[in-house]
Amino acid sequence: MNVYETDELLGQYLGFHFGESHFGVGNYPARCAGICQELMAGRDKRRALDLGCAVGRTAFELGRVFDHVVGVDLSRRFIDAATTLQKTGEIDYFRRDEGELGERVAVSLNALGLDRATEKVSFATGDASNLGPEHVDYDLVFAGNLIDRLQDPGAFLENIHRRLALGGTLVISSPYTLMDEFTPIANWIGGYERNGQPYTVYQGMKEILSHHFEESQPPRDVPFVIRETRRKFQHTIAELSAWRRTR
Repeated sequence: MNVYETDELLGQYLGFHFGESHFGVGNYPARCAGICQELMAGRDKRRALDLGCAVGRTAFELGRVFDHVVGVDLSRRFIDAATTLQKTGEIDYFRRDEGELGERVAVSLNALGLDRATEKVSFATGDASNLGPEHVDYDLVFAGNLIDRLQDPGAFLENIHRRLALGGTLVISSPYTLMDEFTPIANWIGGYERNGQPYTVYQGMKEILSHHFEESQPPRDVPFVIRETRRKFQHTIAELSAWRRTR
């Protein structure tokens, strides 16, 4: 079974997106949306695309400033949860403490000040590497924790300019957790030695994107924490890079 379709991961991601913060690390999906908003200051904010949107927090946050936001994720369970939030403003999930122990926790968009964004957001199940023809002319494309979960990240990067308006912004955030169960080693765009020197995923992205993009700013670290149980957490540091389509 796809791990991203399980109750366990759904609960963890609802907590990750809408639950409390841990160890002083701020909300990652909201922080990424905030950086996107900073990058778009003074620019057209008509349409945004959130690829790998999971349960939707970044899409809702972008809905504060964009006319319309589309969230796309491969997981049906994640999209169903995001759509429930978009339609009703509320959802609950099981937050595990240990073993079978835990409690149900409610999420409210109103409590987060996101209820007004619901009319600007829509969600769809889809493959980020095989999007339909309707996904074009975006002012912003955000790909959060996606690039290292794609079957062929190189092909994705070579074609993503087709989804953006000229002058549009592409934001990619990832911890570059390379795993051959998601990306065959032959398709890695970095994370190995090339000509006897370390060659990173960031370097691979920069090389591929240089055909259509210029980098908007130096990459920055964005940490995040995912709660698994009361005593087990994932503490990860993603790198966020920003690119502007020039041709």
